[in-house]
Amino acid sequence: MQIYNVMLLDSHCHFDMFESPLQVIKECERQKIITIGMTNLPSHFEMGLPHIKNFKYIRMALGLHPLLAQKHHGELLKFKNNIEKTSYIGEIGLDFSEEGIATKEIQIKSFEFILETIKTKKKIISLHSRRAEKEVHELLRKHRIENVIFHWYTGRVTVLRQILDSGYYFSINPSMIKSKSGQKLISEIPLDKILTETDSPYTSLGNRISRPSDVKVVIDYLAMSNSLSVGIIEKKIHSNFKILINKIR
Repeated sequence: MQIYNVMLLDSHCHFDMFESPLQVIKECERQKIITIGMTNLPSHFEMGLPHIKNFKYIRMALGLHPLLAQKHHGELLKFKNNIEKTSYIGEIGLDFSEEGIATKEIQIKSFEFILETIKTKKKIISLHSRRAEKEVHELLRKHRIENVIFHWYTGRVTVLRQILDSGYYFSINPSMIKSKSGQKLISEIPLDKILTETDSPYTSLGNRISRPSDVKVVIDYLAMSNSLSVGIIEKKIHSNFKILINKIR
């Protein structure tokens, strides 16, 4: 993807889960918002890819969501077969919350399969790590994975610092800036390791579902909390993403 003038970035969005995905995609294209659409299964990626090929600012990531672990067995080969069709991997990772803990062993097996598959590839990876931040980080280091973005991080500050020491990034969404705990975590992340995301349509602003353009809310918060202008924050996010893009060329 060629980076043009400074523009907004939604590094983790699920536009395929909107009621009208094409409407959202066209909106992002019109507003020149670089939007990386996550998928939850390789079969979803296969269905969506033909629809976004002609857009300049839209990309689709190849994913295998940990909360869909019961479906992984039939999707692993599809993941491997589609690996060369995109530069973006996501949403992948582990989820050891109450919602996901029952499939812990399946998740780990699938995640290691993915990491083994991508470790020699130049990809940008967006990760899910709820209640499994330490384990995700350890497996990334074990397989020597680079160009990683921890999406919607909610773990311990000590693990966050270890992740930063590994050179990884964090993507911040509107929901994270609403809570004191989220704000505390964000304050620990240097600006040169931050990217913006919405995780839409799974986040909200007021009484409406968020959209990719709502990364502006995150930019405004980062500007305010760092006593910097919105323009400087926009340029910094743009620069961070450009660094990642250059690493996979």
